[in-house]
Amino acid sequence: MTESNFDSDSKHSEYIGKDEAEDSRPGGALVLPGQVMPKRIYLLPISNRPYFPAQVQPLVINANLWEETLKRVGKTEHQILGLTYVEKIPSPDEPPDTNDFAHIGCVVKAHNVVNERGKLQFIAQGLQRFRITQWLRRTPPYLVEVEYPEPAKESEKELKAYAIALINTIKELLPLNPLYSEELKQYLSRFSPDEPSALTDFAAAITTAEGPALQEVLDTVPLLRRMEKVLILLKQELEVAKLQTQISAEVNQKINERQREFFLREQLKVIQKELGLAKDDRTADVEEFQQRMSERHPPNDVRKRFNEEIKKLSMLETGSPEYGVTRNYLDWLTQVPWGVHTEDKLDIARAREILDKEHDGLDDVKDRIIEFLAEGSFKGEVSGSILLLIGPPGVGKTSIGKSVAAALGRKFYRFSLGGMRDEAEIKGHRRTYIGAMPGKMVQALKDVGSANPVIMLDEIDKIGASYQGDPASALLETLDPEQNNEFLDHYLDVRLDLSKVLFVCTANQLDTIPGPLLDRMDVLRLSGYITEEKIAIAKNHLWPKLLKRMKLKKKQVSITDAALRQLIDGYAREAGVRNLEKRLHRLIRKSIVRLMEQPEEPIRIGVNNLVDFLGQPLFRKEKNLRGVGVVTGLAWTAMGGATLPVEAQLIHSSNRGFKLTGKLGDVMRESAEIAYSYVSAHLKEFKGDPEFFERAFVHLHVPEGATPKDGPSAGVTMATALLSLARNQTPKSNVAMTGELTLTGQVFPVGGIREKVIAAKRSGVNEIILPEANRRDYDELPEHIRSGLTMHFASTFQDVYKVMFG
Repeated sequence: MTESNFDSDSKHSEYIGKDEAEDSRPGGALVLPGQVMPKRIYLLPISNRPYFPAQVQPLVINANLWEETLKRVGKTEHQILGLTYVEKIPSPDEPPDTNDFAHIGCVVKAHNVVNERGKLQFIAQGLQRFRITQWLRRTPPYLVEVEYPEPAKESEKELKAYAIALINTIKELLPLNPLYSEELKQYLSRFSPDEPSALTDFAAAITTAEGPALQEVLDTVPLLRRMEKVLILLKQELEVAKLQTQISAEVNQKINERQREFFLREQLKVIQKELGLAKDDRTADVEEFQQRMSERHPPNDVRKRFNEEIKKLSMLETGSPEYGVTRNYLDWLTQVPWGVHTEDKLDIARAREILDKEHDGLDDVKDRIIEFLAEGSFKGEVSGSILLLIGPPGVGKTSIGKSVAAALGRKFYRFSLGGMRDEAEIKGHRRTYIGAMPGKMVQALKDVGSANPVIMLDEIDKIGASYQGDPASALLETLDPEQNNEFLDHYLDVRLDLSKVLFVCTANQLDTIPGPLLDRMDVLRLSGYITEEKIAIAKNHLWPKLLKRMKLKKKQVSITDAALRQLIDGYAREAGVRNLEKRLHRLIRKSIVRLMEQPEEPIRIGVNNLVDFLGQPLFRKEKNLRGVGVVTGLAWTAMGGATLPVEAQLIHSSNRGFKLTGKLGDVMRESAEIAYSYVSAHLKEFKGDPEFFERAFVHLHVPEGATPKDGPSAGVTMATALLSLARNQTPKSNVAMTGELTLTGQVFPVGGIREKVIAAKRSGVNEIILPEANRRDYDELPEHIRSGLTMHFASTFQDVYKVMFG
């Protein structure tokens, strides 16, 4: 019979149902009295999990797809329908493909079919397994021809044993989940406990196993094999239930313990309060703040403000926002060390010992600090001065500040001003702002617990400004000895005495420090180190510190003095010692690797194997350029001193011209033009061709063109290079010079003499020309820097000419 025969009319379907009801009488135990199983049934797919014969559960299905199926089932006498598991249904509004249907399903009787809001609800009463033998209709409503497989007879003893195991496992599950008890009652109302097939299907149905695993049980018709599979699923369910119960018990225990602790604490608070043994939060806060302030010695206006705020706090409710604001204010006010000072240790010999122990070189700086401390010792206190340590990176500015604090026996606090753009960082926020806090000065005093610490303001040359204010201007009141005895923090809103604080500032250059701020500071210059000083620093400080940090013994890793010198000349030639420390650290890291491979073999780093550790040197020995029109000048940079070769070259003699290159700043270009004009005007005096510049196109270049260069100190160097070109004479070799040249030939003084002299010595130059006005600066240099140098001091360019061409 074709598919169309079944769809022609419902009467024909009913007739088929009657015919099957008369002819098909399978002997399944699950069939209700008077009920026989039809050979042709309509199918419904279910996706969550397969349905078992021992189940009675409500089902909800899509009315649009399956209403016709249920109508046709309702018109049959038996009103039986097949439920078949489909693992993946593509969409709730689309019927699944018949190839996705499981071959074995469960016939059910539908009770109480209700259509609500596009959903069909009914109670499905599981009856018996069926196997699809033929598809009669492959589109909804699905119609199939089926058979009802029955298990063969098997050993009664084994069946009984498995049944007992299943029942015992179910008994263990019952106390762990009350839902199992309800399902067991439904099962016992329909079946006898002695029916092994029904018991097995019921046991599988109550588990939370995945759909494919349950379908495998449904597919298993032989009873013993089915019972074996279900017993495994039950045991797994039992383990999960036990674990879940254990977790739940632990969570409940913790919750109960916390609740019990909470109730006990609340009861304890009430009992203590009744007996007068405890105070509420507000009373406790008030007493704590009063206790703190009793240990301080605040001025009268601070004491008055404190009493006002305490009175306000005692009247506020603890839950109000104002209470939190007032409490935070009192917390800060009572932590400022009002009147608490550390006693200064004004022992000059001890201070010098500390400075010498922690720093090699810097003798002029250490002498200036000793003078500063001696002044304080003489008048009985150190105050009223602000030290500004200025120098290239890595020369020890921060460590000098720490040593000053150690020498005085004061607390030390450091914070960086680099990039600071908000004046509230210095003077605090108003109390009314959310998240308001005092400024850095108040925070520093609170952290150190003393009203006279050493406060280091790092990177003061990198302070910024924005729409939020100018921090540099805010620092004026902070640092000025005439004003800071009544410093006003916006948050505290009371006067704070900072006159006992010793401020130590650091900077790399003076140019970016505002003039009014710089005017209040005592400037101490820390120039770069020469090679001998770096060797002493490496031997006495850096190398021992690194060995200690890495927990190495001196005999395990060592370095020779010659290797140190080569390391400094070839890898760490800059003014400071920070890069030197990094290179030494790299040596130790690579040494540790070798020690791990050969623990018993000590490592000695010398000149011969230094390249193995650090690679080829970064710096080669500077070659002083020589020739007509080539002169070596001296320059100052933020990184220290440097040699600056200047080259002058005749391009052609067709017409007069002058060209400058080398990324020169405006001031340096002016110096070059002054030098060109001066040499052109006085060429006859210097025994040159007076008409040379009338027809010469001259190019003046300062190498390393990518590096910006500016300043007037290269004036004499440029003039000497131009004169050498005009005279066609090579100037005296191995001579470096610096000085500002005027149009009348005067040589004016320049800055950075120490850095420039050190740069010349580092480059192997032993003869230097300086302005006469800088003689005093040279005389103040330490003897070990001046040794081995030949100095010439020039008042006019004539003096330079005599040295270079005389």
